[in-house]
Amino acid sequence: MKKYTNLILVGIIVILAVVLTGTLVFLRNQPPQSRATQPLVEIKAMEPDSARWGINFPNQYDGLLKTKTNNVATTYGGSSKFSHLTEDPRQVLLFAGYPFSKEYNDDRGHANALIDVQSIKRLNLTPGSPTETHATCYSCKSSNNPALWAEMGMEKFDATMFSEMTASGKLTQSIGCANCHEAGTMRLIVTNPALENALKAQGKDWKTFSRQEMRSLVCANCHVEDYFVGKEKLLTFPWAKGTNIEQIWEYYQTTLYDGKTFSDWTYPGSNTPMLKAQHPEYEMFTAGSTHFKAGVSCADCHMPYVREGAAKFSSHDVHSPLLNAEAACGQCHTDVKYVTGRVNEIQDQVYKTKLATENAIIDAITAIKAATAITSSDAALLDEARQMHRKSQFLWDFVSAENSMGFHNPEYILKILAESTDLARQSQMKAAQAAGDPTLLVTGIYEAMDPKPEPAK
Repeated sequence: MKKYTNLILVGIIVILAVVLTGTLVFLRNQPPQSRATQPLVEIKAMEPDSARWGINFPNQYDGLLKTKTNNVATTYGGSSKFSHLTEDPRQVLLFAGYPFSKEYNDDRGHANALIDVQSIKRLNLTPGSPTETHATCYSCKSSNNPALWAEMGMEKFDATMFSEMTASGKLTQSIGCANCHEAGTMRLIVTNPALENALKAQGKDWKTFSRQEMRSLVCANCHVEDYFVGKEKLLTFPWAKGTNIEQIWEYYQTTLYDGKTFSDWTYPGSNTPMLKAQHPEYEMFTAGSTHFKAGVSCADCHMPYVREGAAKFSSHDVHSPLLNAEAACGQCHTDVKYVTGRVNEIQDQVYKTKLATENAIIDAITAIKAATAITSSDAALLDEARQMHRKSQFLWDFVSAENSMGFHNPEYILKILAESTDLARQSQMKAAQAAGDPTLLVTGIYEAMDPKPEPAK
């Protein structure tokens, strides 16, 4: 009897194995499932015109169009194109000798990116000038870019002059669908070659990322720290050593070009080789922030799910979550009023701390300039003061150029500002020591200025 029982069990196992194998083979040979809603038109790969995508996805396209006019300010940001230089004249001094001292505006919505970059005063369009602006500045401004990168290669695109690219008529669309989505599948993808290169430098393949991870990573196509390498001004993310602030700083201090560390400009009068930080929202958010560790993505807050009749979709009217807190914060938090109040407290604290840091850096700059003008100043000590200034201002700018006024990662940001302030004060003391002049330790220089500085011409 036992013998027959064993045979029956073996037979059942064999039958189940055959059925399972057959089922898997059947499923493997089925054609790919089509979307529940069939597209009305076929979208070609890297189609730059978002209106074409909008035929198939009218709700999302309608949201994208709203970024043209959603120019609303929040207490410390929003998208109203206010001037950082008039709101905080300290920045005129901090960026002296660099085009950001001429014009530095808060960004408007995605639909304005192309026209806004073409009208900014920071551009140098003088043919043949050593500082003539390259087309690299268009990298995050147009949905034409993915197709142009595929056609030209990023190297040739970046080597082209800004004025030449403008005159070519190849850039006709502002930021749109093709910057984040793959036509046909609509999956989120990396489109910026600089981002793909930066991930490869860390041994990462974005194609292995989960959909939720991609809902933040696609933002890193643009919302990151970057710089332009060499004469061709090749767009590069300084991520080879990692993405936290100390790793990025180490990258800049150890990566040499023509035997020198990279600098964006030399500060006039102090001769400090300076770095200008660029919108590092992705690096700041992913540096162990509370929301990041909880699995929240950028899109969860800036592009929350909304309903239009029976349709549920991610809003493409991208803006500050404070402008639609019920939808953005209310998905997870039951007491939205408390949450927005907490945001205000964090931003108030970061703003006040940021201004105190700026005051310290301005005091340091003043001391270094004075020490530099004294021919008997100790050169080694003065160079130490410059290096401290370089790091202090980069740390401050990493916070200031990041568009959340601290909320993306409050503890991390306050720590960065504390280190920046400390370095600024050390820099000032080194400069005074180099000159042998204790009067260079005076503080409150900006507060005593009357009138306050105005944007450079």
